[in-house]
Amino acid sequence: MVQHIHHHEMKMYGEIKLYAGSGSPELAQKIADYLHQKLSPREVILFPNENIFIKLNSSARGQDVYVIQTTSKPVHYNLMELLIMIQTLRLDSAARITAVVPYLAYGRSDKKDQPRVPITARLVADMIEVAGADRYMTFDPHAGQIQGFFSIPGDVLTASHMISEHIRDNLLAKMKDPVVVATDLGFAKKGRNYALDLDLPIAFIEKRRVGNQAKAEALTLIGNVTDRDVIVVDDEVDTGGSIAQAVNVVKKHGARDVYLAFIHPIFSKDAAEKLAALPIKHIITTDTIMIPPEKLKLLEGRLTILSIAPMLGEVIRRAHEGRSVGEMFNE
Repeated sequence: MVQHIHHHEMKMYGEIKLYAGSGSPELAQKIADYLHQKLSPREVILFPNENIFIKLNSSARGQDVYVIQTTSKPVHYNLMELLIMIQTLRLDSAARITAVVPYLAYGRSDKKDQPRVPITARLVADMIEVAGADRYMTFDPHAGQIQGFFSIPGDVLTASHMISEHIRDNLLAKMKDPVVVATDLGFAKKGRNYALDLDLPIAFIEKRRVGNQAKAEALTLIGNVTDRDVIVVDDEVDTGGSIAQAVNVVKKHGARDVYLAFIHPIFSKDAAEKLAALPIKHIITTDTIMIPPEKLKLLEGRLTILSIAPMLGEVIRRAHEGRSVGEMFNE
């Protein structure tokens, strides 16, 4: 009898079913390929009044469902599509629904840092739960405490080890006295993880933000970069302002070649043009967000995009089989 119950526990959720939102079709396809699965068919229709309509073309009843949708630009369309798709699956009696959101929008609105402002990251977490998600997966949120906004279990993954590994295997040997530079003190802890991974010293840029402007004022450099190759690390590049300032500061302090490493290539407005104009040797990022072809063109030859698909695929497989995800990272 006990064995029977145990066996039932293992097969609680039926088969894996993968659904792709329209925010990250290529990533979803790569995850499906990794798992030797087909993406489940669905129709997404945008009505003339801008209302989104979703229809599943096959039943998800009793299945273990993963909705892959990044919430980058157009943010509100992608977010609503994610919520509607989760609710559609809930109403179709899916056994378990996991929201796979490589890049989670509103990650910066994580606290009340001034009077009369929202904590939008908490609202987004609530919406994903109310829509019907049982679990979530995401990469490198801007602030760790966002995990506490969800009451459902989640896998909060990082792509930093993958980036460190790429740098170690392909670039480190060619560098002169390399040093890791964190773009600001807020990123100091995560920057130190890169330095530990790569066994390198670290320097920091101290900057101050003025009012509610998206732009911050970069100020001083703590540490030594003179006549050294520099790896500037950050979690995301949005307008490119912070990273451009960082590059200019390290160059001013006598850095040799500058490499950039970050996880989310948001690239708002003219960020790609800004990066293209900087005196940098190479950029390493990931495919949590799809970079439009015209922006890719600007950075041709100086950009390496590492795919998170194998890692996500493996995490999905382990979640489905009820196995440890931490083991993948020796944790």
